[in-house]
Order: sequence, then C-alpha cells, then structure tokens
Amino acid sequence: MNVLDIARWQFAILTVYHFVMVPLTIGLAILVAGMQTAWVRTGNPRYLAMTRFWGRILLINFAMGVVTGIVQEFQFGMAWSDYSRFVGDVFGAPLAMEGLIAFFVESTFLGLWIFGWDRLSKGVHLACIWAAALATNVSAYFILAANSWMQHPVGVQLVDGKPRLTDIWAVLGNSTVLATFPHTLAGAFAVAGTVLVGISAWRLWKAKTDGGVFRSSLKLGAWVGVAAFLAVAISGDAQAKLMFQQQPMKMAAAEALCHTEQPAGFSVFAIGDVSQPNCESVKSIELPGLLSFLANSDPGSKVTGVTDLVAQYRAKYGATYPNGAAVDYVPVLPVTYWAFRLMIGFGLLAAAGCALALWLIRRGRSPGRWFVRLALIGVATPFLANALGWIFTEMGRQPFVVAPNPSGVDGVWMFTAQAVSGSLTAGEALTSVLVLSFVYGILAVVEAVLVVRAVRKPVELDEPDDTPSSDVFTFAY
Repeated sequence: MNVLDIARWQFAILTVYHFVMVPLTIGLAILVAGMQTAWVRTGNPRYLAMTRFWGRILLINFAMGVVTGIVQEFQFGMAWSDYSRFVGDVFGAPLAMEGLIAFFVESTFLGLWIFGWDRLSKGVHLACIWAAALATNVSAYFILAANSWMQHPVGVQLVDGKPRLTDIWAVLGNSTVLATFPHTLAGAFAVAGTVLVGISAWRLWKAKTDGGVFRSSLKLGAWVGVAAFLAVAISGDAQAKLMFQQQPMKMAAAEALCHTEQPAGFSVFAIGDVSQPNCESVKSIELPGLLSFLANSDPGSKVTGVTDLVAQYRAKYGATYPNGAAVDYVPVLPVTYWAFRLMIGFGLLAAAGCALALWLIRRGRSPGRWFVRLALIGVATPFLANALGWIFTEMGRQPFVVAPNPSGVDGVWMFTAQAVSGSLTAGEALTSVLVLSFVYGILAVVEAVLVVRAVRKPVELDEPDDTPSSDVFTFAY
C-alpha cells in the first residue's frame, strides 16, 4: 500500500469510530433535557430518575466523543497537510466558531449541569442542560458546514490557485449544509430513540418493577425513533435530489448506473459484480422510473450514467494527474452501491423495531425474551446506517477531496491524491494507523465497560426532588 491508501484508511477508521459517539450525543442531549423539563414541571420522581439514568450514558458518550474527536484535528496536519493548506482559509472560520462558541458553551454548561444539582436552582440547572444540548446541535452545524463546503464550494474566490474566503454567510448558508443538517439530526434522534428502546426493553425484562422509569423510556424512545425515521426519509429524499444536481457521479455510482437511461429504474439489489462495464446486466430487481423520480421528481426524466459522466469529467478536469498517472473518476462502485442500500436497509430495520415497540406498548404487553434480543441487536442498526451514510458520502466524492460542482465556484476543486502530506512516508503512515487503532480499541473497551455499568446501575426513586445528589455522576470526577 502507498502513503495515500494508508492515509485514507487512517482517516476512515478514526472518523467512522468517532462518528459512533456523535449522533448519540446529539440526540440524547435533547431527550435528557426534555426529561428534566418534565421533572421540573411536574415534580414526578420518575422523570428525575430518567434524567439521571440517561444522563450518565450521555456524559460517558460525550467524554469519549471529545477524546476521539481531538485526534481528528491532528491527522489533518499529519497526513493531509496539502489539503489543510488548500482549505485552511475557508475552514478557519466555521471550525473556530465550533470550538470557541458552540463547544465552549456545550462543555461549560454541561460541567455546570454535572456539578450543579444541589448548588443551582431547578430553573437555572435546567437551563444549563438545555444550553449544552442546543450548543451540541449548533456545534454539529458548524462541522457540517465545513464538510458541505468540500461537497459544494461556495463563498470563495481563487487567489494564486487557492480558495480565499469572501463570504462566510454563503458557507454557513450553503444549500448542501441546509439539506445535510436536518438529515443528520434526524439520524441522531433515530440513534437515541433506538438506544432508549433497546436498553429499556432489557431493563423491563430483567426487573418488572421500575416505577415506570423504563416503561416511559421505552415509549419515548419508540415514538422518537418512528418520528425520526420518517424525518430521515423526507430529508434524505431532499438531500438525494440535491446530490443529483451537484454531484451526479456520486449518485450514478450509488445506483451503479453505467449508461444514461430515460427513464431510469431504481435497482433494489444486484447479484454479480457491479463494477463491471455492463453493471446494469447483474441487477435482479428494478423498480421502473423510480430513480428518475428520486433524481428529478419526474419518473420519465433522464439520468446520466457513469460512462457519459466520465467523458464530461475528463474534458473538464483532465485525464491525468500532474505526474502523468491516469485519473479514475469512477468511485468504487461496490462500496457506493451497497453502502447506499445497506444504509437504507438498516434504517428500515431500526424503524421496524421502534414500531414494534409501540405496538407492544399499545397492547399493554411487557417485552418478552424474543423482543429483548431483537431490541438489543437493533441498537446497532441506526449506528450502522449512520456510518454507512457517511462512507457513501465520502467515498462517492472520489477522486476529489474538494468536489467541483456545477453550481459551486468555478475552478475550486482538489484531487484526493494531491491532498496527502508530501513528506509523509509509508512507514510513518502505517505506524500511525496501527498505534491510533490500538489506542482507539482500548477506548472502545473503556466505553463499553462504563456504559454497561451505567445500564446495570439500580434506579433510585426515593431521593428528595429538591436535592438530587451529584453522586449520580461520580465517574465525571
């Protein structure tokens, strides 16, 4: 493997690992704030117990997310220094806003929430968790704004071959981030809802008497999960339509549409090698006209295939790199094709699990062994769907790290092969991957142990409402 391949593997491993924590933090923070609001408004100790129980899991996940996220900053300078120099003038503003505004508010008020249970009034303490939860979502917006600029460069002008920021509001109001943000939030709430369903079902099965804590959590998680998956479908459709306009190669690769079709059908699944030139011939089930509808809201419209797009890209961006090597404009079709379908499939499975939980609740039935097993397994499905969605998004952009766009600033793009650090050797890159993977493996074990302990911890309902002990969060010390 060469330096580029190793650097890409490192970025993929660390980013996918980090993104396991991100959606749960985003979704669970709002739910915990809602639980505490219900306690403050009603005085019902059940809501206090829910806040304390799910708050522990939120804080564990948040801490691990911070630790794993810090490394993301370093690997840009270590493995992707040329990329960092290219995007630095643009990324400086949104990333500074994320760190100095959103993350500062998030961490500060989360600290006040942890240590302020018996020191702050109920109203002020409640405001702290809401400030932290909302700041978490704002933080996600700034990060997505930076990523969306890589997908659709706007708000800049070329100066000496490098983009220079001219309009920060164009970057923050990028049409791509406006489509990506609600889709990401919906995915985060889907994760949080499914986690509530899985853990609550297990706790109800282990102990039938819980004071209503986990029955209420199961109901909340199921409703949130179903609503979130509906939002995922709606926002995903809007995002896909935008991708067809901005990155047609990515969406053609998602469908393994090698040749232009009018109308174009949607391939449900394929048997065979979709990377072959005649990739359409291996499709086994196709829904006529559906791809045309997804692309243009018109079942009879034309969708440009990979072959024609390659010719267009070569004419506009060149057939070779500066070193003379040929540019392959086609993403890895098996990865984009199956990641797109598995993303949808895992999302549907998670939605079905939440819907089944609602049906059991409506029937007044307690979770049985079969449902508990399904619910615990189902916890992984929205995480997988989120990870596969990002893999598709990033892999589908190749060979560009900053993708050219018909509606973006003309001339602003960068090949991934030109983004890797020129001074990095294969040995250094491989050592970095092995060391960081080992460290992240240890962190995974640590988080798993902490979460399991938190899940097994008894729930107390007899604590006075006005002075809940901060001992609940002793691990934070």
